[in-house]
Amino acid sequence: MEFLVDMVTTVPEGTSGETVEDTKRREAARTKELAAQGHLLRLWKPPEAPGEWRTFGLFNATDEDELRQVLASMPLHEWMTVTVTPFTPHPSDPGIGRPAG
Repeated sequence: MEFLVDMVTTVPEGTSGETVEDTKRREAARTKELAAQGHLLRLWKPPEAPGEWRTFGLFNATDEDELRQVLASMPLHEWMTVTVTPFTPHPSDPGIGRPAG
C-alpha cells in the first residue's frame, strides 16, 4: 500500500548545530536504507515557509502500522509533525496496465 507523508521538521530551540548536522547525516543514511528496502519510493521538497523544513514522501508499507514503524526509525522523526494520507488505486489511473519502462 502506498502512502503520501507530509513531514514538517521543527528543530527544538537550543539544539546545537552539531546535533542538527549529525541528525541530518543519520537521516540521509536511513533514507537510503529505506529506499533499498522498498519502503521509500520518492521524496519532494514543496515550497517552505521561512525557517521550515518540509518534505513530501511516497512510502510503501503493508499497512499504516508498518508505515508508522518505518517513520519512527527515521532520526529526525522526534522533531517531525507527520500527516499520512493512504492511497488506493484510482480506476482511471493512466499508469495501470502501462508497460514498465
